[in-house]
Amino acid sequence: MKKLHDGIMGCIVGGAIGDYIGSPLEGRSGSLQPAIPPASEITDDTQLTLATCRAIIKAGSPDPETIARTFGEWFSQRRISGIGSSTLKALRDLMFGAHWALAGASGERSAGNGAAMRIAPLAFCVDPTSPVGRRTIRDVSSITHRNDDAFAGALAMAIAIATPGFDFIPAILAELPDTNTADRLRVLASDTTSSITDLGIRYGTSGYVADSVPLAVIAACRAGACGFLDAVFSVITCGGDTDTTGSMVGQIVGSKLGLSGIPQELRELPFGREPVIDIARDFADFVCKTEES
Repeated sequence: MKKLHDGIMGCIVGGAIGDYIGSPLEGRSGSLQPAIPPASEITDDTQLTLATCRAIIKAGSPDPETIARTFGEWFSQRRISGIGSSTLKALRDLMFGAHWALAGASGERSAGNGAAMRIAPLAFCVDPTSPVGRRTIRDVSSITHRNDDAFAGALAMAIAIATPGFDFIPAILAELPDTNTADRLRVLASDTTSSITDLGIRYGTSGYVADSVPLAVIAACRAGACGFLDAVFSVITCGGDTDTTGSMVGQIVGSKLGLSGIPQELRELPFGREPVIDIARDFADFVCKTEES
């Protein structure tokens, strides 16, 4: 259980670190030169992930209704910042009482990163390759994004985190539905010679899920050879939606290395008003206790 606890904390805190480093560069075009900023803030990528952790603890499972209600509460308390248009629409609707299954944006324009960036906690609560796990991930994704590509991006993230080690691309490709996200991941996975920066510049790094999730997954896969910070830097260097891609890489790599494998100076970054370490620890405690019972 100690290894599981460390991996969960590494995932949540690692995502916050990537968000913190990437947020000052969001929207800029590559090739950038990321650095650890002296002052920054976590954004909705981490805030909604933390809210998901809190909701799962409260409900005792990843219950979409409780997660959606928690999102609405955090939004009304102004605890969510840097929100994309689809997520903003959903959170406004939730705050005013919309049903969780109807709040999320639908259609082609809803294929954003908002589901994938916050799905990480579910990787420790459900088997993302099982029918029940897939359905739960789809339901939780649809709170903000009722879109097949958005679901595919969230599923890819959950499988990457749930699969032991760094060789998770085959497991993802075996499970993804036929989507643009799956097609892009196959293309990037087949290119073993180009750098992450080259891939990002060539294929895009926008807030479109088929741009961001495949690139983040490939960057995280290569982290076994380069380490946590270099992996996060590699995807932020590409520009674009840097807080989200940095966060997603941090989540995946952090889950593999554990909190103990992340440099101490990164764990001590001033994340802002949300107690990242405390919420990560509470969630890890909950998961481990559930596993033991």
